[in-house]
Amino acid sequence: MRSRVWLAAAAAGVLVTSGSAAPASGPAYTEGAGRPIYLDRSYTPEERAVDLVSRMTLAEKAAELISSQSAPLPDLGLEAYGWWNEAAHGVAREGTLHNANPPILINTTSYPVDLSLGSTWNPDLAYREAALISDEAREVVRDNRLDLNFYSPTINLARDPRWGRNDEAFSEDPLLTAAIAAQFVNGMEGKDRGGRLLPAGGGYLKTSTTLKHYAANNSEFDRRRGTSNMDDRTLREYYTAQFREVIRRSSPASIMTSYNRVNGEPTSASTYLMDELARQTFGFAGFFTSDCDSIREIEDGHHWQPPGHPAPLDHIERHAWASAAGEDLNCQQGYHDEYNYANTLPSAVALGTVTPQGRYTEESIDASLVRLLATRIRLGELDGDVPWVTAARARVPRGTWTNSDTNRAVTQTPQRLGMAREVAGESIVLLKNRRGALPLRVPAAGPYRVAVIGHYANPASMYLGGYSSIQQSAGQANEVNGYQGIKAAIQERNPAAVVDHLPGVTPESLATVDPASVAAAAGYDAVIVYAGTDERHSREDVDRTTLKLPGAQEELITQVAAQNPNTIVYLETAGQVDVGAFERQVAAILWSSYNGQRKGEALADVLLGARNPSGHLPFTWYRDASQLPPIDDYNIRTGRTYMYFGGDASYPFGFGGSYTTFRYSRLAVDRHQVDANGTVRATVDVTNTGRVEGAEVVQLYVASPAGFPERPGKRLRAFEKVSLRPGQTKRVAFEVRVPDLAFFDERLDRYTVDRGRYAIEVGSSSARAEQRTHVTVTGELRPRLSVVTAKAPVRVARGAVVTPALTVALTDDRLFSGALPPGTTVTWKSNRPSVIRAEPRGTLRAVGAGVATVTATVTYAGSSRSTTFAVGVR
Repeated sequence: MRSRVWLAAAAAGVLVTSGSAAPASGPAYTEGAGRPIYLDRSYTPEERAVDLVSRMTLAEKAAELISSQSAPLPDLGLEAYGWWNEAAHGVAREGTLHNANPPILINTTSYPVDLSLGSTWNPDLAYREAALISDEAREVVRDNRLDLNFYSPTINLARDPRWGRNDEAFSEDPLLTAAIAAQFVNGMEGKDRGGRLLPAGGGYLKTSTTLKHYAANNSEFDRRRGTSNMDDRTLREYYTAQFREVIRRSSPASIMTSYNRVNGEPTSASTYLMDELARQTFGFAGFFTSDCDSIREIEDGHHWQPPGHPAPLDHIERHAWASAAGEDLNCQQGYHDEYNYANTLPSAVALGTVTPQGRYTEESIDASLVRLLATRIRLGELDGDVPWVTAARARVPRGTWTNSDTNRAVTQTPQRLGMAREVAGESIVLLKNRRGALPLRVPAAGPYRVAVIGHYANPASMYLGGYSSIQQSAGQANEVNGYQGIKAAIQERNPAAVVDHLPGVTPESLATVDPASVAAAAGYDAVIVYAGTDERHSREDVDRTTLKLPGAQEELITQVAAQNPNTIVYLETAGQVDVGAFERQVAAILWSSYNGQRKGEALADVLLGARNPSGHLPFTWYRDASQLPPIDDYNIRTGRTYMYFGGDASYPFGFGGSYTTFRYSRLAVDRHQVDANGTVRATVDVTNTGRVEGAEVVQLYVASPAGFPERPGKRLRAFEKVSLRPGQTKRVAFEVRVPDLAFFDERLDRYTVDRGRYAIEVGSSSARAEQRTHVTVTGELRPRLSVVTAKAPVRVARGAVVTPALTVALTDDRLFSGALPPGTTVTWKSNRPSVIRAEPRGTLRAVGAGVATVTATVTYAGSSRSTTFAVGVR
């Protein structure tokens, strides 16, 4: 029979008092009929996890806290579990190996990267794509039920175009990023658009997602050793704002801490970031995982010596400090050494390693393991009839999928390939269209010649972006590159048309212009120059130093444009590039980021008008890098993003052209004076004044009153993408909550709302206010309850009194622990009074063996919030 020592919860900030010590050992408790609680679905996932943890030794527990892989425990029915899997834009890696990076998957569907998805400004599209990705994930993972946590999506903000991982970001704006990312999470996890589990899933998660990288990890050259320094206002208003909002909208399963330090403190040992902000203030209820190996970098990269500590942390201390701070899972591959949670945390317990939370005890391990095991239980690993498993096996019979070309790309279904094409087409942004150069007017018959010029149009192997699956022969058969897509679409309309590919520049190296390509360009009815970037120019560990197109591509465009006035440029890049040398010379410019395995079809759809372009820029398109502060300057108010940039941009945030035109009219608000706690409702008419159907991204911005220092020029507060037939008008409605316009006041350590006259602007970009009105805000914020959290031990002895550490956050970000706000009341309730009894005056007493869930309900200023925790009693 398994046994363990249950230690007091000092490290978790919990007081447990009892007339006798917790038992050193004893049998694990069971449900009345003898069935183990952890296998009984009438108990909650947390309750089942508490029981499961009680059956493990300390060494077994520690071995469950590593990602590659968590150890198998056959006696308990637990198989080895790979936590590190990838699905940023298609399921791409599965952690099937012990002590190794996860193998890349072969022939799974590869969609456009996050930056392309962000340029669609379409959260519903993100949801539908993610639902297909998670379907495919269930089909390809081991036994359709293991390795279902995915280190996706990346929600760091694209604050600097030089950042090497910009293609993984959705936007430079927190609101747009959160809107897209939250629906990606909901689609991946098997939830509806409101963040509630779908009935079709039978109460189970489809997959679990991981928001990364928390926080302010936006420069590759120093990401493992650098510090991102900023004031608390910047940290809350910008670098963590999207995390807070995704937590609110979708309750993601996990968050990944980053490699860097924030204000000198490694994020993977930061109680402030993980516990005070994410859990206690934002309401995050999932688990934290380290980046791989960010805990190792505390010692190896940062050589971190905490203030007042006698020396830099060693290999045992770094793991104990991370665990005590709230880092539940140790991703221990990547930049690893021989040390990890499995082989250091038991030593930290034995040594009584001192952390900021006190002496390190087994209770920290238990708390983390409950969060991890509850997630696995929610995914259905221990249960037989899980609808997500049944559905996956019906689509792809159990055990038939192999990670090799022999799988014949069976999971790349027409629906999924169609979605890749749809997202790619909707992501393309029309930057310029002189005198209606686009769409191309391909005659139905007769001579018509088009040249597609450039290495990236017809490469030997398509670049699909970071964290992509591998396409071998079966997957490659489903790929359509730019040249292939354009040629097929043109010749479908006119079989006699000639569509040629010309290299344009030196293949692969891009180093020099091919004179023959330039000379030939004059002989075509239209020329499409396809230019871009790839992993050589920016990627994980590599930032760009310039916004210039790599190699001789800029010279190619200018020389071709001089030969042929009908030159169209398509840019498929990691982000913004310098277009100054050719923007005025060419007839049209289109942009997207890396656009997935059906990119050629999508580009052809836009070029020929089968799809009216509706993408809008998710970032400010700077002219060149000289307009930017240094990449390691994290002070957003020094001139970054549309909110604070005062220079002349090539294209503004939110910009995007169309083959039709739109008119805005009749902007109205339901009030012109509002209290700081109120809501303004705005409506505007949008009319398609052109000749073809089109979609417009209607954007609402709010500009702050004058007279307040360091305020943004304007902020995006709402948007909606609407499709309109020619001549059709739609009335678009928005709500603006005035508390959402607050700024964090560091002197008061809380959010406050500026009083005064605000401008409300509605238009097609941050720089184009089609309609404007004003609202005057009066009064002050009246804070309400926002988040209630409680820390309690996982296991106590019978007779013990449990005194949870209760924390209350208000909507203005004030945080109370110990002494709660005046006028606050707390009530306690146990779902199993025979196990934990809530006595008068709030005493919680362990009275019988079993597991119970305790609910604390806090009432303040007329509103109530609750939190729960599960406790086992032996």
